[in-house]
Amino acid sequence: MDLKLIESLSNAFGPSGFEEDVISSLKAFTSEFDVNVDEMNNVYVGLKSNTGNRPVVMLDAHLDEVGFMVQSILPNGLIAMATLGGWVPSNIPAHTVLIKNAAGNLIKGIIASKPPHFMSEKEKSAPLDIDQLLIDIGVTSRLEVIEHFGIQVGDPVAPDVTFSYNAETGILFGKAFDNRVGCAAVIETLKRLNNKTLNVDVIGALASQEEVGTRGAHVTSQVVKPDYAIVFEGSPADDLYFDAFTSQCALKKGAQIRHLDSSYVSHRRFIDFAKAIADKNDIKYQSAVRRKGGTNAGRIHTTGKAVPVLVLGVPSRYVHTHYNYCAMEDIESTVSLAEKTVLQLHDKW
Repeated sequence: MDLKLIESLSNAFGPSGFEEDVISSLKAFTSEFDVNVDEMNNVYVGLKSNTGNRPVVMLDAHLDEVGFMVQSILPNGLIAMATLGGWVPSNIPAHTVLIKNAAGNLIKGIIASKPPHFMSEKEKSAPLDIDQLLIDIGVTSRLEVIEHFGIQVGDPVAPDVTFSYNAETGILFGKAFDNRVGCAAVIETLKRLNNKTLNVDVIGALASQEEVGTRGAHVTSQVVKPDYAIVFEGSPADDLYFDAFTSQCALKKGAQIRHLDSSYVSHRRFIDFAKAIADKNDIKYQSAVRRKGGTNAGRIHTTGKAVPVLVLGVPSRYVHTHYNYCAMEDIESTVSLAEKTVLQLHDKW
């Protein structure tokens, strides 16, 4: 795996609808492929060996991360925000964020949290209202926010986190592992398939706006018109909350093969096909049945005459917060399983 690719993607600023910096990072690592970007910030990465007359495999991941948007600027200079994607209110305060203004400048701010000295006992125990949370960029007036920092209503906001890697433990730390690790896995899979003998055409489709309703995949699936799809996700790790027999997304236990979530019911033959390949090649994996959540598979599997979809997740702790952990060996397992699965795909099961 290319650690520099993962680092670049994780550090990139890219809330839903504002994925341009992520796209720039991708382009620096995809010169050997045919790369196209549409008007919605969806990115299509094709093998140069594609013929146009074979079954098509789409490798999907989403570019965007959960973030915010400037909703209004108060007289005292505090900034109200709307959410882009799903947040738990208690995870938001007292963390730093970056606001990107129209000139492309990144302005650091703190999501304001009232010190306990000024809180009543009732306030301390009251649930947070996400609509009442505010960003402080260290000013004293609305005029300063607008004239000095150039911040406007509608500007995007993202968590402020710097990637790092612990070579001794094999653990990655950063933001947006949901789903920048998926994007990295797509690119790495394409690189390993490049110049291999294939029975299929392969197109990486990196979708925008997944966190606000899988909107990008609605477009990419219609453009690519896949016969098969593999969806890569940074899946929420559950190993801290359940025992070893109940956990289905544990760090260092391999790729997560998802059978069910709220967006789709899996294609059993595709899963059986992939599991047989994993077993034969000693690739670690774990099966998951999720009562909640969803992926781009929900959009893709109902495209056209229906598409068999395999969802592979990289276990990632604390997704939809500022900070994430995942394991390099799980990314490797996910890429290896995807590569070997594509190599054995053809026009019939």
